[in-house]
Amino acid sequence: MEANPTLIEGRLHDLGDGFTVRRMLPVLQARHVGPLVFFDHMGPATFAPGSGMDVRPHPHIGLATVSWLFDGAIRHRDSIGSVADIRPGEVNWMTAGRGIVHSERTPPDERSDGQALHGVQIWVALPQADAEIAPEFHHHERATLPTIRQPGMEAVLIAGSAYGQESPVKVFAPMFLLEVQLAAGTELALPQEHLERGVFVVDGAVRWGELDLAAEQMAVQAGPSAPSLRASTASKLLLFGGAPLDGERHLWWNFVASTKERIEQAKLDWQAQRWGKVVGDEDEFIPLP
Repeated sequence: MEANPTLIEGRLHDLGDGFTVRRMLPVLQARHVGPLVFFDHMGPATFAPGSGMDVRPHPHIGLATVSWLFDGAIRHRDSIGSVADIRPGEVNWMTAGRGIVHSERTPPDERSDGQALHGVQIWVALPQADAEIAPEFHHHERATLPTIRQPGMEAVLIAGSAYGQESPVKVFAPMFLLEVQLAAGTELALPQEHLERGVFVVDGAVRWGELDLAAEQMAVQAGPSAPSLRASTASKLLLFGGAPLDGERHLWWNFVASTKERIEQAKLDWQAQRWGKVVGDEDEFIPLP
C-alpha cells in the first residue's frame, strides 16, 4: 500500500528590503529527502535600483549546493577561483567537499537597474565516502539540460536521473531534481526508481494522493511506490528526491557532516580564517555565529 504524502508548510524569514526566504527543509517532519538536506524558497522579491542580494563570503563542508532561479540573476564567486552568473534555466552546482568559501551577490547590471529575484537554494549531502573530496564548481547552460515531454507536461531535468533521462550535472548518489510545468487536469506519475520523493509547488495547485497542495507548499513521501500527481490548475513544480542517505547528518550553520567533531573542526578553522579567500570578493566575510 502506498504511503500518504506528508504536508510541509515551511517557515518564513524576512531578510529585509522585502526579501523573504521560506525554509522548507529540514523540518521536524523531514530532516532529509533522498540526499537533499536543505531547501530554501527565495522570494519572489523586487529590488529597487541600487540594491540587491548580498550574501557575503561564507564556508561550507560536506555538501553540494545548487541554485535554480525562476527570475533574476545571482553572481557566484568562490575560493577556488570560480565566477559565474546564474540565470533562469541554468545550474550552478558547487561541491564543497572538505571545504570551500563562496559569496552570492546581485550582478552589477541588475543592481544598477533593479531586479526581480525568485528561486530555490538546495543542499545535497555528499555520501560519507565523498565528504572530504576536493571542492569543485560547475556551471551548466540550459541547452545542456534534458527536456522531458509528456502529454500536458514539460520538464527540465536539473540534476540526477528521471523518466529515462540523465542530467550532465555531476552528482554523487542516486537523486532527481526537476522543474515541471503541468497543464490543468494533467496526471503525472512520479519517478518510481527513487525511494524518497518530494513535491514543491512554485505556482498553481496540485493533488497528490489525498493531499491538496497550493503554491509555496511542499509534501514528501517514501516507499516503493507513490501516488500520482494531478494538476488542479496550470502549475509549476519542483520534484525531487533520491535514495535514502547513508546515515544521519549534523547540520550547523553552513556545515553538514556525519560527526559533531567534524562540525567543531570546521568552526575552529573558520574562526581562525584558515580557509581560502573568495577570489574577487576578499574584503568581507560572515563571522561564525
